[in-house]
Amino acid sequence: MDGQNSLSPAARLLGYAGLLPQMLCIALILMGHEYRYSALAGGYAYAAAIFSFLGGVWWGQAVTGGRATTGAYVLAVMPSLIAVALFLPWTFGWEWPGPALFYLGALILGSPLIDRALGFAQADFLRLRWHLSLGLGGLTIALGMLAGQVI
Repeated sequence: MDGQNSLSPAARLLGYAGLLPQMLCIALILMGHEYRYSALAGGYAYAAAIFSFLGGVWWGQAVTGGRATTGAYVLAVMPSLIAVALFLPWTFGWEWPGPALFYLGALILGSPLIDRALGFAQADFLRLRWHLSLGLGGLTIALGMLAGQVI
């Protein structure tokens, strides 16, 4: 397959479907639903899980690429560690979730830069990563902006 079409339609469709949970969380808050605080927590958990998953993708690409440096593996474990660190303010009762959602959204927005820097991703995969990262990162930041209406 050429670089333009190596991703299956199912991969693209399911990738874009991955934006739906964050959209649902935003909708619950905008509708004033009784579960709006749970929507914030769920939106954070979903974004953190996806961010951690991206680290796993980088790890897998580094292993299969056969030319990874130690730095690639360090980058691959950072998303999980950052996601846990951003969760700590909530566990201590500090200001949460707005700031954590902003940081997490921004990190997701910029995550394709890591893909590009590592150089393991094919062009069509990287293009899809940009679309999905801009979508999920932007939705996560929007969720962070709505946090003030909930808390």
